[in-house]
Amino acid sequence: MTAWSLTDKVILITGGARGIGAATARELARRGARPVLADLDLAALNATAEGISPRPLTIELDVTDGTACEAAVERVLAEHGRLDVVWANAGIASFGPLQLTDPAAWTRTVEVNLLGAQRTIAAGLPAVIAAHGYVAVTASLASFAPAPQMSAYCASKAGVEAMANALRLEVAHYGVDVATIHPTWIDTDMVREGEGAMGPFQILRAALRPPMRKTYPVELAVREIVAGFERRKRRICVPKFMVLGHALRPLLTTRIAERDALAVAPEMERAFKQELAERGPAASVSERTGGQVSHEGDRVHAASSASSGGG
Repeated sequence: MTAWSLTDKVILITGGARGIGAATARELARRGARPVLADLDLAALNATAEGISPRPLTIELDVTDGTACEAAVERVLAEHGRLDVVWANAGIASFGPLQLTDPAAWTRTVEVNLLGAQRTIAAGLPAVIAAHGYVAVTASLASFAPAPQMSAYCASKAGVEAMANALRLEVAHYGVDVATIHPTWIDTDMVREGEGAMGPFQILRAALRPPMRKTYPVELAVREIVAGFERRKRRICVPKFMVLGHALRPLLTTRIAERDALAVAPEMERAFKQELAERGPAASVSERTGGQVSHEGDRVHAASSASSGGG
């Protein structure tokens, strides 16, 4: 693949206030691209934009609102006159046993991660087609490597990958390329919050074998994503060797591959119930965001409002 210059390319990044989105935006700007940052957290969005020169356009955006996504694209076109790349990166993480999770909260994870990505891409696609540009969507290692108590997140990320694979076939004749991005555990707010607050999450991480247990620096994700954009790659894995796991994905759901997760799943459930008994719904709430908690009887779910980028 030949390199595709990022100079002057207008790149809309949802979930751009923090994590992988914010860090990659800084590097894209350094390379001459014109990132546009969109996020629901306006304060964090502005703080990130202040650290990028020249200061990028920022848009307060709820990706679950299709009309708002269309308005965001209109603002980009009004400001820059073109849109070369749409990167659907916004997402939330959720954790908890399916049987103990409020169905409405489970649905919310899918609404943000999958439907939000669809609405973002659909809004930007006409402009990207006109520019013969590029579409990227943040999936995850979770799109092909499921884990207990992550059913909503895994389902949403698997759906994102399938959507992108279908879209790639639909838009190739327009000269548009489509990428899925698959990070493993990356040192972002989302992963740090899980490690610091959730007992079941810690049990799961401890049970994983190297290299699946390791948390990687966000700089590695930035490097691989920017290189992938320059090559208009169809799949960007972080770290790069995770492409092998993607290629061997049928093996990841065999009994041998699942043995560690199966062994700790009962302990994870006990830990989740214990935290509920001791702390109530706050047991799984993100302290940074104040949490988005839904509960019905003894069923509870907490979603951390952060850019996707781990797990």
